[in-house]
Amino acid sequence: MNNKGFISVGIAIIVVILIILGSLISLFNNLKEAEIRVDASYGQVENQMQRRSDLIPNLVNTVKGYDVHEKSVIEAVVNARAKLAGAQGVEQVDAANAELTSALGRLFAIAEAYPDLKANTQYLELMRELSGSENRIAVARRDYNEAVQEYNVRVSTFPGMFLAGFMGMTVKPQFKAKEGADAVPEVKEAAQIISDAPGGRGAVREIYEIILKTQGLWERVLTVFQTDSDGAAQ
Repeated sequence: MNNKGFISVGIAIIVVILIILGSLISLFNNLKEAEIRVDASYGQVENQMQRRSDLIPNLVNTVKGYDVHEKSVIEAVVNARAKLAGAQGVEQVDAANAELTSALGRLFAIAEAYPDLKANTQYLELMRELSGSENRIAVARRDYNEAVQEYNVRVSTFPGMFLAGFMGMTVKPQFKAKEGADAVPEVKEAAQIISDAPGGRGAVREIYEIILKTQGLWERVLTVFQTDSDGAAQ
């Protein structure tokens, strides 16, 4: 092989190496971008849950001001909030969030027995804000699950699986509705309000709406919400 042949082979090898390196860099960037989207989405879930948790002390104080006798229900809300604050990872956060959602649902159901509390302006505002928080949490959870699904596909399929293994990137868990998260038959028989949505998937928000509509206060809350939204937009 003459010098020209060696040069041609050398150039071909360099081109192949550059193509492989370019592919690896592109694959690496795609994996990191998917991981960053997952982390950002999880951060939004935490932010929205924290916004809801920040409302709970005011809610508890408002309810206590009306001498609500079911102290254990109030304590359950406080304890569930503390447990959520200390939860680590998707599974713990998911379980703690379900517990807090359930405790809030019981608290609002019990509040039905206190007409003065139901008519309290601060209480109504807290219900509206908590309902909005539930919606935002649901959206954040959905966005996180979508980001995780894309990430898991990338790290579990060819060719990403090889580079992901080298980088120590593994599949990540998603938020899931727990089996049996909905109320058992005995609880449903004793309940005064039953939502169509299962536990952890908008049930508490629906309970808020049912209670307000039963009291004839739903339109009032919507008016307050619209006024606040218009003011924020100006």
